[in-house]
Amino acid sequence: MAIEWQILGRAGADNALLATIDSGHSRERLLFDCGEGCLSGLRVASVQAIGHLCFSHFHMDHVAGFDAFFRHNYNRPDVPVEVWGPPGTLEVMAHRFRGFGWNLHRDQPGEWLVHEIAEEHVGAARFFTREAFAEAHRLPEFPRDSREIHRSANFRLEAKLLPHGTISSLAYRMVEAERKNVDPSRLGESGLAPGPWLQSLTDPARSDDETLALGGGPRRIGQLREDLLTTKAGDSLAYLTDFRVEPDSDEWADLVDWIRGTGTLVCECQYRADDEALARRHGHMTADLVGRLARDAGVGNLLLLHLSRRYAAADWLAMRDETRTFFRGAALPSEWDF
Repeated sequence: MAIEWQILGRAGADNALLATIDSGHSRERLLFDCGEGCLSGLRVASVQAIGHLCFSHFHMDHVAGFDAFFRHNYNRPDVPVEVWGPPGTLEVMAHRFRGFGWNLHRDQPGEWLVHEIAEEHVGAARFFTREAFAEAHRLPEFPRDSREIHRSANFRLEAKLLPHGTISSLAYRMVEAERKNVDPSRLGESGLAPGPWLQSLTDPARSDDETLALGGGPRRIGQLREDLLTTKAGDSLAYLTDFRVEPDSDEWADLVDWIRGTGTLVCECQYRADDEALARRHGHMTADLVGRLARDAGVGNLLLLHLSRRYAAADWLAMRDETRTFFRGAALPSEWDF
């Protein structure tokens, strides 16, 4: 299992993050934000394989590419498209769905499950292509008693509202499920011969009560798992963009505690340290603050994106170096070759 990720969009332009959880048995894809042109480098099949679209907020540079996503997925069969976002998401998405002419929709498949994340509860509604998205079928709200907003067999998704000027920006953290691997030494001691049957032990779809025909007779999968598998914590990735949190504040401490030990932090880096006043005015972080945040949280890797277009390439490299003053491993996406 692993979390794979790809930064979409160019330096100084709209950006998005595409993350994939590969369990070895299935792949689940999440798209964080959907700016203009961010999907242009992806194949249609890759866009159609995205199961979760996670918006931080609805400024144009984070949502301008939604029409392309919607065009490829409006009538997706079999499974719904899940959308996540901050308060107001249900209203915004209803308008986006209805901003097209619909007259060939009645026999079309397609279901969209839209969630909006508030501080104390989660609201949701279903929209159907066959209804031309005319009605939001509201689901009961449920209280938020933790950061977690979604869980599957392969990962959990967490969210936290951060201040972005006068609005909120939703930050996300995804955590891979614990990894189950066959211990070669245990397998050798068992006397069982390796083979395709080992895949059954790490397949979550196989029940503990099932049996496998191995040497010496049938063996319960549950017992084999207990005897042969080791458990390791899964990978983790956090996505933070368009926010401003002050060092040494309670909000800073809470954010640090939430992302502490995260494997990879993907974070906005809008302004140089010298432009502190401008960053504060627009509700963004400076490069030095991003480095301090990564250092305080003890993350494994720091990847910078969402660089202001007010700067040239030399400034972007200087911003990376300002970040490295506090977090040596800070990097720009390898796709940005400048």
